[in-house]
Order: sequence, then structure tokens, then C-alpha cells
Amino acid sequence: MQNIYEATSANKRKSFLVVVFFLAFVSLASYFIVSALSYYWGYEASGLGIFGIALIISGFTTFIGYFFSDKIILTISNAHPADRNQDFEFYTVAENLSLVAGLPKPKLYIIEDSAPNAFATGRNPENAVVCVTRGLLEKLNRTELEGVIAHELSHIKNYDMLLMSIVAVLVGSISLLADIFLRTSFYRGNREEKNGIQSLVIILGILFAIVSPIIAQLIKLAISRRREFLADASAVMITKQPSGLISALRKISSDYEPLEVANKATAHLFVVSPFKGKGHRAVDWFSGLFNTHPPIEKRIEVLEKMI
Repeated sequence: MQNIYEATSANKRKSFLVVVFFLAFVSLASYFIVSALSYYWGYEASGLGIFGIALIISGFTTFIGYFFSDKIILTISNAHPADRNQDFEFYTVAENLSLVAGLPKPKLYIIEDSAPNAFATGRNPENAVVCVTRGLLEKLNRTELEGVIAHELSHIKNYDMLLMSIVAVLVGSISLLADIFLRTSFYRGNREEKNGIQSLVIILGILFAIVSPIIAQLIKLAISRRREFLADASAVMITKQPSGLISALRKISSDYEPLEVANKATAHLFVVSPFKGKGHRAVDWFSGLFNTHPPIEKRIEVLEKMI
């Protein structure tokens, strides 16, 4: 058995280690790619060098998406504001749990879809949104709904939108940098004779340029899965009991109605991945590396240790 404080601390520690590993990998890959690029261009890298340019380009596009993310996501999800009279239970659950979590009550939205699911968005607690489907309100009881809303409030309190935006900037930067290097090496070729160290750096640069975008994306997904575990544990700290969230996860994952408005761009936001399906275990293990969410069975197993 693991109490909620131990579970939360363990999840924060693991999440921190994954982020540190991610930053170390991006730094190492950037160093070799920029160094190799400098040999091709006859360019002496200083400070952030060409990586700084890639960082600015990727950061600008991600900032626009981050700042307007709530409006963009709500629009493409066909969500509308919740009505206090019609959706009274949704309102009171969100108000009570926000008070317990020490957060301002988020804006509440609803997607008119019978598939049960929910997500949170917004750049900070003052501009946060919690959105649920009509199916979630109709199929979950109040205790289960509290578990789901507490999970979404935890994403807001843990600044997961901000963290994943920073990670997206770095993934975008390393991908852009790798693309520039590969195009440069393809068009310029090996026209000038290089010494031993320069040749080694160029080989490492090519290697990192090929594998870095893939590895960075995999680490990004690993961070996303760790934040889901952390949000589960943080939700239990708010509700003081894991049974509601456990029951909600079982109900949502066993519901086979497709969520029509979900797509690859928004799937990572939902409390349970809206894409459902099972395969063989070996394939599941491999495909699991590309999932934004950990397996439901594993999430429930971790939550049951807190009972």
C-alpha cells in the first residue's frame, strides 16, 4: 500500500527525472548537430548559434498555439459553455473541488457527444477551462464525476499545459535543426577535406539528426504519460479517496462509443485516450511507446495501492 503523499512525491520525482533526461538529450543532440553544421557552412557557432534561431522559430509558433489553445481546442471540439441550471451537478462539483484545490473555478464547457470523456485546457489557472462530454455527465455518478474533475483540476494546478508547451518547443527546435542539417549535408555533400575530429563530429551530427526527432518525440510522450500518473495521484489528494476515479476510468475505458470530435491533435488532452482498440501484447508494448496515456490497467493498479 502507498499513501497519496508517497504516490504524489514518487510521480513528481519520476516526472522530474524524465524532464531532466529530455533536456540533457536535447542539449547533446543540439551540440553535435550545430557543430557538424558549422563545419559544412564554415560557421563558428557562438552562444546558442543556429539552435537559437530554430528555438525562436519553434517557440514563436508554439507560443501562439499556447496562448490561444483554449479557444482553438474548444472551437474544433464544438464545445459550448455549460448552463448552471441544466448542468447543476457539473457546476457544484467543479466549484467544490476548486475550493479544495485552492484554484479559481475554471470556465466550464460541454461537448454534446454521448461518449464519456473530459479534458482541461488554458494557459494558467486564471484562464483555465474544464470541458466534459454530455455522455460523461449522463453515465457517471457524482463520486465518479468528482474523480474525473479532480484529475482535470490537477492538470491545471500542475501547469501541465505550460510544461508540455515547453517540451513541444524543444521537440520542434531539434526537429527543425535536424531538417536543416540533413538538407545541407544532402545538397553540399562532402566537397571539402575534413580532419579526423571534424569527420567524427559530422558523422555524429548525421546520426543525431536522423534519430533525434524520433527520440525527442518518444520522450515527449513519456513525459505526457508521467503527467497522467501525477494527475491521478493529485486527484486523490483533492477528493481524499481513489475509488471514484478508479470506477470512472473503468466506465470510460469500457465504453466503446467513439468520440466524434477527437483527433490526433487533441487526443492527449482527454482523461482517457478517445482512440480505443486492443492488439497483441508485443504490439501493445511497442505501440505503447507512442501513446500519450499510460494503460488504463496500470493507472487503476497504481490507484488501488492508495486504498
